[in-house]
Parts: sequence; structure tokens; C-alpha cells
Amino acid sequence: MAGVHSVEISWEDLLAAFTNGEAERIYYLDRFTGEILCVADSDKDPVFQQQVGSDNARFLEIPLFDYGAERQIMSGFVSSVEDPYLKKLLTSLLAGKKPYGKIEDILSFFPDEEEKLVLMKDQYLSSRLKVWLEENNLFTVDRSTPSLTHP
Repeated sequence: MAGVHSVEISWEDLLAAFTNGEAERIYYLDRFTGEILCVADSDKDPVFQQQVGSDNARFLEIPLFDYGAERQIMSGFVSSVEDPYLKKLLTSLLAGKKPYGKIEDILSFFPDEEEKLVLMKDQYLSSRLKVWLEENNLFTVDRSTPSLTHP
């Protein structure tokens, strides 16, 4: 088992990397400095690529955002909605039926439900981040865990 590393990591930068869904942008965590590095396919620096490839103990690739899990969260959220009109609207939206819209736009008219969805997403992302950090021997210091959303 690898040793536990103690580095300061920017929670905002790590969160941004974990919510990245663009396959052409790859994020790495430098285990020694805590820095989050982004490499775009078009900007591939051969020297950096060689360094990352030869030093797997130092650079950890941050996984892409899991849209399948987000869809499961959304399905679970829609199941929990009690308002029949909103539930029907969101169910149609997830099924891709017209009229199309963004869930954020629809929920802006239902602030309590919007807050519930934000909380569900925060809990999922926070859990995913913590598991990933622990799997890679990087642990969080509990300083009254920061919220993943901005006030």
C-alpha cells in the first residue's frame, strides 16, 4: 500500500475537474504539490505527457464526470417530487419528449425542489470525491466540510 500524502488541494479546482465532461480535456492531480493540471487534446505537450506517463505515482488522472450517475440522480429526484404537474413535466423532460427545456429553468419556478436537487447532487459529488481521494491515499481534513455549491 502506498503511503498517505499530505498536500493542500484547492477544493474549487478539484470540483471543477470532477465535473468536467469533456473527453478532450484531461485533468491531473499532482500528488506532491496538490496542483490540478489540465491538458487539452489540442495542447498535448510531449514533455508533460512523457512526465505523466513515467511518473504514475505523482500524477493522478481525474476521471471524467459520470453522466450516467447524473441521470440516476435525476431519476431519483423526479421520483421524489410530490407535485403531480412538476413530476409529469420532469418525467417528460427526462424522456426527451417535447416541449424541450432545461431542468434548471423549470426548477427555477419551484425553489424548494430546486434546493432539494442541488443537495442531492452535492451529496453525490462529495461522496464520489471522498472515495476517489481515499482510493488514492489522499484524505480530506474535516474543517466543517465545505459546501460544493456557491451561496
